Amino acid sequence: MNENRVKREFILLNVGRAVHHADWNWKNIYSPFARIHLVESGFAEIVHDDLRYPLKKGYLYLTPPYTKHSYACTGDLSLYYIHIYEALGKQLSIFDILDFPVEIKADEIVEALIKRLVAVNPELELQFYDPKDYDNSPTLIKNISQHKHARPAMDMENEGILKLIISRFLAQASDKNLGLDERILQAIHYIHSNIDKPIKIEELAQTSCLTEDHFIRLFKKQMQCTPGKYINQKKIEQAQLMMLVKNVTIKELAYRLGFENISYFNRLFKKISGENPGKMQRKMLAMKEPSTKKQG
Repeated sequence: MNENRVKREFILLNVGRAVHHADWNWKNIYSPFARIHLVESGFAEIVHDDLRYPLKKGYLYLTPPYTKHSYACTGDLSLYYIHIYEALGKQLSIFDILDFPVEIKADEIVEALIKRLVAVNPELELQFYDPKDYDNSPTLIKNISQHKHARPAMDMENEGILKLIISRFLAQASDKNLGLDERILQAIHYIHSNIDKPIKIEELAQTSCLTEDHFIRLFKKQMQCTPGKYINQKKIEQAQLMMLVKNVTIKELAYRLGFENISYFNRLFKKISGENPGKMQRKMLAMKEPSTKKQG
């Protein structure tokens, strides 16, 4: 595993301790950030793509960004939650290049550091009922903004703790691209490096030294989707992240991602994310009254 390929900056969005009483039952969650849970007591399940993971006391659970998942809880449950934003730029997400385990045993050091993270960041505790609320709420913008203006010592401590926690999962991770054709891997890196430009299939085929037809067939075989669908998915994911961290109009957002037709961008955004970009942006910017009930 190449060390330079896994160096990342991580931003702490939310952290806290939650106590539930058969009320942790959210479905089809799909977020632009990663979640880590440390189970303190009780029983529940996390469901990733129809695979069920019964939660166990003293274990850590990782849900990568853009992973559709659900929670199921029929009794009492106590756990710590951490929401992490990965600052990307034009590089591949660490979750795109590595397969991480969903479940690992926590050690005493990690448990102590998670409690420390909660203790020094009380303002990052969740205040909303439903994940769909805080996924696209002003909370995300506010917390990313707070990171940019945080005291250097606090910022360094938070990032250091996050990296140590993620390192426990990284120790058991494997290269997601093992067995992937080098020409397709090269094309994927090209897509991410040029995500802010129009990308033509012809260019990718030339980069891969293949005919266009051969490239499309090979890409679909390796990635289980067409190159056009992959490009659109990654552009819309990038658009969602840009909405969180930048104050941009929808028109400017489309242009920054290489779309010349705003109507097409709007249709594509809604098709992939489920909402049109204007509505999603208004959700992010609209101030909401915090709930007294907390969920992780």
